[in-house]
Amino acid sequence: MKTLTRIAAVTASVATFASAAWAEDPIKIALVHGLSGSSFEAFSKQAQTGFELGIEYATDGTNTVKGHKIELIIKDTQFKPDVARAVLAEAYGDDEVLMAIGSTSSGVAKGMLPIAEEYEKILIVEPAVADSLTGPDSNRYVFKTSRNSSMDMQAQALALQPDENLFVATIAEDYAFGHDGISAFKAALEGTGATVVAEEYVPQGTADFTAPAERLFNALKDKEGRKVILAYIAGGGDGPGKIKAMNPERYGIEISMGGHILPVLPTYKRFPGMEGAVYYYYEAYDNPVNDWLVKTHQERFDGPPDFFTAGGMAAALAAVKAIETADSLETEDLIAAMEGMSWETPKGTMTFRPEDHQALQSMVHFKIRVDENVDWAIPDLVRIIEADEMDIPIGRTND
Repeated sequence: MKTLTRIAAVTASVATFASAAWAEDPIKIALVHGLSGSSFEAFSKQAQTGFELGIEYATDGTNTVKGHKIELIIKDTQFKPDVARAVLAEAYGDDEVLMAIGSTSSGVAKGMLPIAEEYEKILIVEPAVADSLTGPDSNRYVFKTSRNSSMDMQAQALALQPDENLFVATIAEDYAFGHDGISAFKAALEGTGATVVAEEYVPQGTADFTAPAERLFNALKDKEGRKVILAYIAGGGDGPGKIKAMNPERYGIEISMGGHILPVLPTYKRFPGMEGAVYYYYEAYDNPVNDWLVKTHQERFDGPPDFFTAGGMAAALAAVKAIETADSLETEDLIAAMEGMSWETPKGTMTFRPEDHQALQSMVHFKIRVDENVDWAIPDLVRIIEADEMDIPIGRTND
């Protein structure tokens, strides 16, 4: 009897020790994004800063969830889909991460989707934008905290206040981001009476916009009504500025575009009074999460947070809430916790739509103001466009 008691005591002791050891195992999360090889590196660095700040905020500075320390593992995709697939597989397999976050480019992120399905592990897409990332080629392991092209363009359409007197010609980059964006913009204009008269797609990195701009001018110049060139260009090359330098005003043509990161906003000083839509501007949102982000970022980095910083923080806050609320760290329990999950971010409340795992969220309608005492053009808040004002298409049906 004493022997059995001792065995039971030892077994209980071993179980307690094993449980304690398990509780101390770190939760590994991979940030899989481009840190070399593209001008988009700045986006990745902002997203990483935001993610690290988000983990800090969500855990009250302890970096611990349910007794587990969070360990970040950084992987560089080099902005190449084949490299992204390889390093994501390495993160899921060799590094045994619980989940991954990435990537910066929509084209690269699209190549990562099947890897999440192969390893049956969560991939949170941030900050890539294309609608197709939650479309038919996506899968149940993919969640997306970044906005999508439909949000960009429905908000942009609302900012233009379209009617039958509006004629638009578009210019975008010739890859998933650009094509998805313009498709979403045209869908957003349906039923408003506005007309898209021409579309131009240019290679990423284009420096000379003369020929496509002339074609847009010719498509618009004889229209009777409001004439707008919509630029949807994420990379460098200063397309809108070069089109502006060609004097579209001589045909009564104006330029509209979405907002951008702070380093690009000085170029917007050439467009005073322009209205558009943007994912985030640090002065537009008034809530506790954004207040903390702005204050902390200003103190540590001597400047305000940018919009990819806010996106990275939103992804971190989603990851922590999922871990906190899931019944276990098994993938199926995480999926169950995340489908329909709402959480607070610098942009206010976001919600993962159960059908396709896109995070529904607000956007900012802005009007450009120029202040010579501020280095960049200021996208003054006109109003917050709430998530329920936008009819975002469902990308896929969950299985």
